[in-house]
Amino acid sequence: MKLRKRSFPGSVSDAVTERETANRRLARKAAAEGFVLLKNENHFLPLKKEFKIGLYGAGAVRTIKGGTGSGDVNERDCVNIYQGMLNAGYEVTSKEWLDSYDALYIQAREDWKNEIFRSMPEYDNNFFRAYSAAQFQMPCGSAIDVETAKADGAETAIFVLSRIAGENADRHTTEGDYLITAEEKSLLSQVCESYQNVVLVINTGGLVDLTFVEEFSNIHSVLQFMQAGQEGGNAFADVICGDVTPSGKMTDTWALKYEDYPNASFFSHNSGDVYKEEYKEGIYVGYRYFDTFDVPVRYCFGYGLSYTEFEMKAGAVCVNGTGTAKPMVSVHVNVKNTGDTYAGREVAQIYVSCPQGNLPKEYRRLAGFGKTALLAPEESQNLEISFALYQLAFYSEEKAAWILEKGTYGIWVGNSIDSACLVASLKLDEDAVMVQCGHICEKKQELEEMLPDASRMQEKEAAWLEKAASLPSVELKASDIVTETIQYAGIPDELPGKAGEITESLSLDQLVAFATGDVNSGQSELGSAGQTVPGAAAETVSTAAMDPWNVASMVLADGPAGIRLKQSYQVYEGKIEAGGFLEAIEGGFFAEEREKRGTTYYQYCTAIPVGTLLAQTWDVELIKEVGEMIGHEMALFEVTLWLAPGMNIHRNPLCGRNFEYYSEDPLLAGMMASAMTLGVQKVPGCGTTIKHFACNNQEDNRMGSDSVISERTLREIYLKGFEIAVKNSQPMSIMTSYNLINGVHAANCYDICTKAARDEWGFAGAIMTDWTTTTDSTAGVCTASGCMRAGNDMVMPGDPSDHENIRRELKEGTLDIRELKRCVCNTVRVALQSNQYEGAVSYLDQFEDLDSYMTSK
Repeated sequence: MKLRKRSFPGSVSDAVTERETANRRLARKAAAEGFVLLKNENHFLPLKKEFKIGLYGAGAVRTIKGGTGSGDVNERDCVNIYQGMLNAGYEVTSKEWLDSYDALYIQAREDWKNEIFRSMPEYDNNFFRAYSAAQFQMPCGSAIDVETAKADGAETAIFVLSRIAGENADRHTTEGDYLITAEEKSLLSQVCESYQNVVLVINTGGLVDLTFVEEFSNIHSVLQFMQAGQEGGNAFADVICGDVTPSGKMTDTWALKYEDYPNASFFSHNSGDVYKEEYKEGIYVGYRYFDTFDVPVRYCFGYGLSYTEFEMKAGAVCVNGTGTAKPMVSVHVNVKNTGDTYAGREVAQIYVSCPQGNLPKEYRRLAGFGKTALLAPEESQNLEISFALYQLAFYSEEKAAWILEKGTYGIWVGNSIDSACLVASLKLDEDAVMVQCGHICEKKQELEEMLPDASRMQEKEAAWLEKAASLPSVELKASDIVTETIQYAGIPDELPGKAGEITESLSLDQLVAFATGDVNSGQSELGSAGQTVPGAAAETVSTAAMDPWNVASMVLADGPAGIRLKQSYQVYEGKIEAGGFLEAIEGGFFAEEREKRGTTYYQYCTAIPVGTLLAQTWDVELIKEVGEMIGHEMALFEVTLWLAPGMNIHRNPLCGRNFEYYSEDPLLAGMMASAMTLGVQKVPGCGTTIKHFACNNQEDNRMGSDSVISERTLREIYLKGFEIAVKNSQPMSIMTSYNLINGVHAANCYDICTKAARDEWGFAGAIMTDWTTTTDSTAGVCTASGCMRAGNDMVMPGDPSDHENIRRELKEGTLDIRELKRCVCNTVRVALQSNQYEGAVSYLDQFEDLDSYMTSK
């Protein structure tokens, strides 16, 4: 295998490239497809382009494109909502207010920066800790002159409510965060007094309280904009003017008030103990709680309006492949655009009620979904939505098995969970074990989990069973269900293939070097330790250290809202002058000006919408397309592994990093992550890194928090999305999380890294730690040797203390050399399939039966 000759990444020209232009078009399309229209009284939207519009709110001119931290992207430029409206041809009448706000914002940012640097001694001069502890709060802006606004010729105003959230800190139920501030409410009141019609736009990374909307009768429309990447402003105008009919659907449940969430009182800092996080709500997360416990909501899971109307009719339901390892359920749905003006797209959603037998279950769970093409008025489309029968199994802690329970399974079809109607049923004659496995992640303490009222669940089940008696039903026999029995491999005595041959020939020094990232590249908690690609998160050991085997050094770059590299860097006398890691944060806002010598290279990457907004498209084919675009940018900039997608469950709306993640539902999260992976890995030698594995559902004390959780909840909710992503797309790598799971660091957890990921799901790639996990843990000791024992292959970004720990434990006999070699072999195997070789092929080519867990056609 011949290594590709690396060049300096990027271009010496600052001119806009065809690649940037094409990628911006796709980012714009993805954003517009993901916006959720929450309210549209009397079909108020869309607005004709010749309208005069008043535009107010923090996000109007300083639209937030994404969250802070490692998920930020240093794009060329970003189109805000104001510019997008102007580009579309609207006349914006509030320019004076917007200009004054912009000046206020710039000064507020400077004050914030100065405060961070002033506070650094309180955080041991650690910039990132000081930065994340002082999240920037958008200023509200000055009051408006109501009489002047009334006379500006506009009847309609748009008010953009914005919030910033990010890595290493959770949100709070305080004004300026989850709640609207008094100043914002006063400004909104002035806007509502000045204009006949108001459109509210939610430019936030997570859910916020919307109780205030009820106080203003002329807020006719509400749009969930989220954080839409660098083309957000243009995408917004596309939807507002009607060039694009909104088709996004909620991926979370929007409660009437924060206190309605099942874990509201004990999530993160709300419990008063950020070192222990008890998952007392069990499996009842998001809609599984609201739907089961009959708690009313503001906007349900799967909800989203359109400019047109649709009719949905269910057809045949069948089960195929019984007697095989992968039986599938297929549901046929006809979707018709019954409107008379606008073309649009609709999402058909399949929910299933499982028998309330030996163990209580949620009332309904998402089992499948499909999105139509663009349907003209009166046009219809037949969808066949297929999903694995395994999606209906529950996990029995008593039997350590995934079981289909005897009884009737109700099939519901609709365009949201609240609109779904019962259309058919499946009937299973006896219990059937689908997967026989072993226990993982044993609890170290008692945990009392939330349970629904048994009599109420019996009533609900009896009601739908009565309806099901007159609907089509499919009979299933337990004897036709094939049981998969997991064989746990243990430590291999022989390492397979070329990677095994290379690993067995390495010296001890080389083995130790390969167990971590390149320790010569420096460290950064935020991830900016790359050498050959400025701004990259890290690199694996250099090729020179591996001679004569030509094992490639891989470049790793942060995500998931695009590739995070430095916008530019210099090459002087043949060497890269990359500057400090502050130049990689927020476009270099915190970095001091420095003399630039030599030739400047530009690395403009595409800032795509945040993960939640992408998931709100409910369009796996579109996400594959976005992933392939990212893959081509990776190839252009010499990146092998993208540290994305993030796919942790939205357990609570206050998680500071929810914007990076997809949903409260594991099927939707798993399908979105696998779609992104299939797209990226279509590009030869490029790979994703699904993260953060697992139970990283809070940011406060993320390096020391212990997630106390039952095995059933762990498997059914928090591992399920990762399982789907692995089985459906085989990502090149997985990143473990900072937290503990039942007293064991995720990075040192053999049960999730090896038993679950490799032995049960068949994961074939490499596993890595999150950055500085072994050096910065705040709860107990997480070691490099512990990672090797767990099957966590790469300690990132690499530190001399990691090498010292491995050598010491090998000498003391607490680390088996075979465990070290097993990990190195996994990394070598991935490196040999990377884009650093001439003639590299798609990583996906070696696998069969991918992209089949759930399909829609």
